[in-house]
Amino acid sequence: MKHKDARTALLMEELRPRDASDLWMVFKIMGEFVDAFDTMRDIGPAISIFGSARTSPDHPFYRMGTEVAEHLAKRGYAIITGGGPGLMEAANLGAQRAGGLSIGLNIELPMEQTPNPYQDIELHFRYFFARKVCFARYAVGYVVLPGGFGTLDEFFEALTLIQTEKMHDFPIVLMGKKYWGGLLRWLKRTLVEEGTISPKDLDLFYITDDPREAAIAIHRALEEQSQIRPEWRRQIIAAARKRAARIHAPKRIARRRKGDSDSET
Repeated sequence: MKHKDARTALLMEELRPRDASDLWMVFKIMGEFVDAFDTMRDIGPAISIFGSARTSPDHPFYRMGTEVAEHLAKRGYAIITGGGPGLMEAANLGAQRAGGLSIGLNIELPMEQTPNPYQDIELHFRYFFARKVCFARYAVGYVVLPGGFGTLDEFFEALTLIQTEKMHDFPIVLMGKKYWGGLLRWLKRTLVEEGTISPKDLDLFYITDDPREAAIAIHRALEEQSQIRPEWRRQIIAAARKRAARIHAPKRIARRRKGDSDSET
């Protein structure tokens, strides 16, 4: 308990304003950037995936995270997560299962986040803002799984960067229609109606429950160098179903043949 209290005090102390020691803090921040930039500069196209650290491996959201990472990795994208447990672990696991590059940007926290074991590249940050830069700088798109404040923070910051044209052609997919439904209703009924955002701002992201559909949407947007357009939805869903049918057809045929042979006997 004393160790935890001392660690928390040390982390909080670094964020308090000082005088001469502020300059030393600048060098520590710069060191984190240099280390991360040097490590990540050659990872190739990557997708950052965000989600709750509290989700257990037996939850349907965990499977969703694993599968969307697999589909993206099979299309040649490296996967970047926060490196922790829960849905971050699920995405790193999916990347490795598909033979993709799995990257974790871990953060030092008072509760001592334990890095998940599915990381090919494991970086450690003390400062959230340095870590956040790397999520965006080395990704060509985001997948936002169900999560809490940290997930919302990454989602809304990306939307702000796109809205203010600091980032271009950057697809974002929200996963979990029911989970995010209340948020979307609030955006439409409050922010749009009050005029604090425009109706077209809701087109800055795409929402689905289907991992394959999410991967197809991101891949198409990047190929066409654009956002995910609302008019693509029908085509994307059709493509996802067609691909699923091709994948599962051999299993269906095998089951049908087995049923025929059983009936003959």
